[in-house]
Amino acid sequence: ICVYQSSARGTVKDKANFKVDEDVSALRKAIEGLGTTEKTLIDVLTQRSSAQRQLIAKAYEKATGRTLIDDLKGDTRGDFEDVLVALVTPPALYDCQEVIKAMKGAGTTESTLTEIFASRSNKQIRELSEAYLAKTGRAMIHDLQSEVSGDYGKALLILAEALYEAGEKKWGTDEGKFIDILCHRSVPQLRQTLIEYKNISKKTLQESIKSEMSGNLEKLLVAVVKCVQNVPAYLAERLFKSMKGAGTTECTLTRIFVSRSEIDLIDIKVEYKKLFGCSLYSQLESEVSGDYGKTLKCLCGQDE
Repeated sequence: ICVYQSSARGTVKDKANFKVDEDVSALRKAIEGLGTTEKTLIDVLTQRSSAQRQLIAKAYEKATGRTLIDDLKGDTRGDFEDVLVALVTPPALYDCQEVIKAMKGAGTTESTLTEIFASRSNKQIRELSEAYLAKTGRAMIHDLQSEVSGDYGKALLILAEALYEAGEKKWGTDEGKFIDILCHRSVPQLRQTLIEYKNISKKTLQESIKSEMSGNLEKLLVAVVKCVQNVPAYLAERLFKSMKGAGTTECTLTRIFVSRSEIDLIDIKVEYKKLFGCSLYSQLESEVSGDYGKTLKCLCGQDE
């Protein structure tokens, strides 16, 4: 499974003077001692890059004969456990597990599938597909086909195949035209399409989608349009909704913080403040508590 490079717009970077053995012994002390030392777990796992965490996990298993993920699961609970385990999981495998979770259980969680397939790059979707095949022995596309249906399912499958070449397939319906335009094009082509669409029709493509469609298909296509324009703004909105709805949606918070902390979380923070008038960090302080809240705040980083 490929390890991605930290981006300049991530809040989490490679730790300078990284010493894997020191981190392993600190984690062991925190986990094996009397009572887990949560602060150590948070400090070590949020202040190292994903690539460094993979090295720690390997060295930990070599030293103890146990996996770090199993020990974290045995020693922590709830949302705190989920975020730590997510941090130690390679990014493509983490996305893969989120997709599996969204398809399992009573009813598919379309909002998770929409978020992942609309916001990930082609490269990330390819790595996610490879991770899925390695984990389950089945093609992700095949499993998605049995879980999602209708025009929403068609559009999602095109995104999931990461085939952004101009579509040969022609659809009979208006929905088909929208799906064709949005799901078969590269991002630069789509940006141009959005500008041209507005010039021709005097309203934005997003407004047209909202007036002509409904349900999951509308949400997916609107998400694609938003991600073409500005992925960090789309994810900032997802974060806001997951904290401001009835009850906080922790799984969405965890997924976005963990998966974007090395890609564009700095930009997400900027967009959050622009859209909602307060900093993401201060929102976390008022909405999320305990060790879970501390972990997210460490990933977020205070505003400069």
